[in-house]
Amino acid sequence: MKFSNLPRKPPSRQIRALQEDDGTTITVYQAYPSTIATAAVTHQRLDASPEFRTTRMTWIKPSWAWMLYRSGYSYKDPGQERILAIKMKREDFLGLLGRGVLTHGTAPPRPGPQQGQGMTSDSQGRTSPEEGEKAAPKESTRESKRKDRLQSLDVKIQWDPERTLRLHSLNYRSIQIGIPAGLIREWAQDMIVSIEDVTDKARALKKILDERPDVDDEELAELGLIPNETEFEVPVELRSRLGMYHDGLVMASEP
Repeated sequence: MKFSNLPRKPPSRQIRALQEDDGTTITVYQAYPSTIATAAVTHQRLDASPEFRTTRMTWIKPSWAWMLYRSGYSYKDPGQERILAIKMKREDFLGLLGRGVLTHGTAPPRPGPQQGQGMTSDSQGRTSPEEGEKAAPKESTRESKRKDRLQSLDVKIQWDPERTLRLHSLNYRSIQIGIPAGLIREWAQDMIVSIEDVTDKARALKKILDERPDVDDEELAELGLIPNETEFEVPVELRSRLGMYHDGLVMASEP
């Protein structure tokens, strides 16, 4: 894996990641226990270990710094002591984003109808649909189950404050992507190009930061401890879905 210079400060919501020069792959990170990580790297399959679970959501992160923050440089949580760099095909990553649903509280405000618009009140102040509108019929059990199945394939999107390599909070956001149980097996078996253990890089970085607090990012890049994360181009039609808008306007990439 090639690690080099950090990019300049990005917009408030932008996906930044390590990518192949031809744009065909993107690298994301996740931390796992040693049993899962060792088997995954050896066999280049994330589900190579029987301990790998396909029954719960897993969160992947394109940001190296945010992965360091979440894992405490791999020292924070027992059972998440190994950091894996997981290379995905670009089209599969976009496929996950296309299923994205913002988690509560991560969407910026958008303009819309004023509260109460489209409603009338009766003499007792109770609201009801405007005259001429009919209340929606109750969903059938079959339709409700169908919606539940579709929702079980929703990919969760969350924007959290980005971090520095020293784990300080920044004033722009980093995306976290929650892959649901209904997609975990497909993701693990069909969407991953390669898997690399980068735990030693995380620990080497922490060691240098502890021993030399004044070390700069340029030197860390020269040592191969910072990935060259560049903007991942998100199609305009997905930006609103991912909350990449401001004051109701879809955010465009910076030139």
